[in-house]
Formats: sequence, structure tokens, C-alpha cells
Amino acid sequence: MTQTILGLDPGLASLGFGSIRVEPHSSSTEAQLDEFGIIQTAAGTEVGQRLQTIYDDLHHLIQTLQPQLVAIEKLFFYRMGNTILVAQARGVIMLVLAQHQLPFIEFTPAQIKQALTGHGNATKHEVQQAVARELQLSQIPKPDDAADAIAVALTAWFRQPE
Repeated sequence: MTQTILGLDPGLASLGFGSIRVEPHSSSTEAQLDEFGIIQTAAGTEVGQRLQTIYDDLHHLIQTLQPQLVAIEKLFFYRMGNTILVAQARGVIMLVLAQHQLPFIEFTPAQIKQALTGHGNATKHEVQQAVARELQLSQIPKPDDAADAIAVALTAWFRQPE
């Protein structure tokens, strides 16, 4: 039975998403890229309205893709002002997932890098190249937030129990 894993790269301005389809417990070791893109909110718009956009668009995305598992990149602290806004977006994501009764797992940036490249301090470009290679794509998916979300989904697949 095919499983859909939705990866999310949280952000307020741009929330990356990427979904893959895999065959758990089969001899096939290939993942198929399903959909990817971003949920974008307009700068200068009131924060509450931006969070509402994420809420509405993520509901629609989940209804469309019907994932069985969601993987989310854990919050990485770099600039406090931006961190608070990303944390607010993550709260909306958690709410939507709870409303859909979807299980989720979280990975740190280092765990994602380790899963895709074999070392936890890989560059962003190395991770994106690994995404393209793993999915047999001729080019790296764009925008970057979507490629990052696909990396999160692949990490979830790699880390599933046999």
C-alpha cells in the first residue's frame, strides 16, 4: 500500500511543502516525488492574516494530498524576531495537523543533513543535490523552501522502522 509523506519547512513568509509516495515494507527502495511548492504570505500584511492564510492553505493541501505522515523541520534559532514569527507559523501547523488527526515527526536541520548526505554539517546545496539524486530528478526542485521540505519528507522515509 502506497504511503504519502508530507514534509514541511515552516516559515511565515514562505512555508515549504513537499510530498513523496513510498511503498513501505516492499522491496522497492524508490520514493516518487508527488507535489511540492510553497505557501506564501505577503510581507506587510498583518501577522494574524498571514497565519490565517497558512491555516487555510495547509487545510486545503492536506485534503488534496491525503498524507499518512507529516514530517516537520524543528525550529532553528538564528534571529530572535524571525524565530518568534516562525514559531507562530509552527503553532498553526500543529493545530491543522491535530484537526486532521495526522501523526507527525520532527527533525533538526542536522538530522536532515545526516540522513541525506551522511554528515550533519552539510551545506544547503549538498542537501538539495541529495534530494535531486534520491528522487532521480534532472534538477534541484525550486524554490529552496520546497526543496528543503522534500528533504524533510525523505528523512522521515529513511528513518521509518523496517
